[in-house]
Amino acid sequence: MMSKYLNRFCVIITGFFLGTASMANAKTAYLFEFDSIDGGKISLSEYKGDVILVVNTASECGFTRQYTGLQTLWDEFKDDGLVVLGIPSNDFGGQESGSDSQIKSFCEVNFDIDFPMAAKTTVKGRNAHPFYHWISEELGWMAGPKWNFHKYLIARNGTLHESFSSMVSPTSTSLQEQITFLLEQSG
Repeated sequence: MMSKYLNRFCVIITGFFLGTASMANAKTAYLFEFDSIDGGKISLSEYKGDVILVVNTASECGFTRQYTGLQTLWDEFKDDGLVVLGIPSNDFGGQESGSDSQIKSFCEVNFDIDFPMAAKTTVKGRNAHPFYHWISEELGWMAGPKWNFHKYLIARNGTLHESFSSMVSPTSTSLQEQITFLLEQSG
């Protein structure tokens, strides 16, 4: 008799966890939007069918020179369906202290940035943008950005494909291979 109830309990618990996993997996990046650095909104659903590289950025960081590599990726792959999205953040070392207009000017003047940029956004902690909470749900809390220029690669179907630390250059072979792989996939 006890094993009958234990079996039912196991079936219920298994169903709960499988149901929860399928609900979490049903979420895609397309559910999220950011305030644009130009005003208005940037909805990730606008990029449905594209590969999206989301990068939290900062103007006064040792990794700031990665803007050059990000712009190179954008120039090289945008016609193939890559979107580079910069998310300025002041969360790490106070290295993005400027206003949105100052950030935009800095990026344009110093790096000729013309890929989409969000307004300054919180990317870590309790007040992090919901996109970053989703990252933690998908990949675990350790996947959250640890510093400026952490990169997240979103597949054409809106699912999170991979995370790359700040140490991975935008022009690194590992990142470019993954971008090429995803660009070759259908949405």
